[in-house]
Amino acid sequence: MGELHNGDLPRGDQIARHLERAWAALPPGVETVYARADSGFYCWEAMESFEKYHAQFIISARKTARLVDALKAAEWQASPRTDADGQCEFRYPPEGWGQAYRFVALRYVKTKTLEAGQTEQYQLFATADYTYRVFVTNLKDAVELLVWFYNQRGGAENLIKEANNDAGLAAYPSARWAMNCNHFQMAMLACNLNCWLMLFNREKRARAEDLKHTTLATTRLRFLFLAAKIWRHGGRVGVSYSDHYAEQGILQRLMQRLRAIAVGPKGYAPVLAVALRS
Repeated sequence: MGELHNGDLPRGDQIARHLERAWAALPPGVETVYARADSGFYCWEAMESFEKYHAQFIISARKTARLVDALKAAEWQASPRTDADGQCEFRYPPEGWGQAYRFVALRYVKTKTLEAGQTEQYQLFATADYTYRVFVTNLKDAVELLVWFYNQRGGAENLIKEANNDAGLAAYPSARWAMNCNHFQMAMLACNLNCWLMLFNREKRARAEDLKHTTLATTRLRFLFLAAKIWRHGGRVGVSYSDHYAEQGILQRLMQRLRAIAVGPKGYAPVLAVALRS
């Protein structure tokens, strides 16, 4: 799910509405939801939504005076399994929140040189002596596993870059807000359809970890920008591809599965009999 906004930090009620739409978009077969997000989602309304739908979450925390005091009072240990100088965890109720949550934190001595771009990606905030990464979570895993899991959201940056470059997300066509919102949703639809194509074309026994993301640019070269001839004969219309087209088998399988789509009593029936598992 995605929506276009003006760049200001969304209010808690706006975040809650956005999450409600995301929950509504989930297919009924989903059993477990994991959420990881930057500090824009650090608010009580988001926590309420995660709790309501039993989501497992880890969210980057925003700097407040009370949180800094809690960090200074925490019991710190060495962090040999992360890139930090120290780590800690504690229970903490942010102001205005309905309950306390588990907070985990990493700290870096200020004299240590950080890698280029790390400040932006890792949601760091600083005090006089240290730079911190702080997360709120309801997951039970060890600190190093939580940090690893959160870092995987960096892949979202690649998807945003792909949407900007290949789906035209950054090329807003109008000075009218409603028109740009429609353009944004069309770009989102193009990205989602490309992901759907990967799922729709998978091998029957493939597992989730076997699937590799295919960019929009690659999809166009494989299935759209092709030399072909459209013919009509005997009341039939067809497309003939070159004998050198390497993806003929895959394209034929895609077309067969498309033709097999049918509506059942409970909506569209599955085309693949075997569900995707991890």
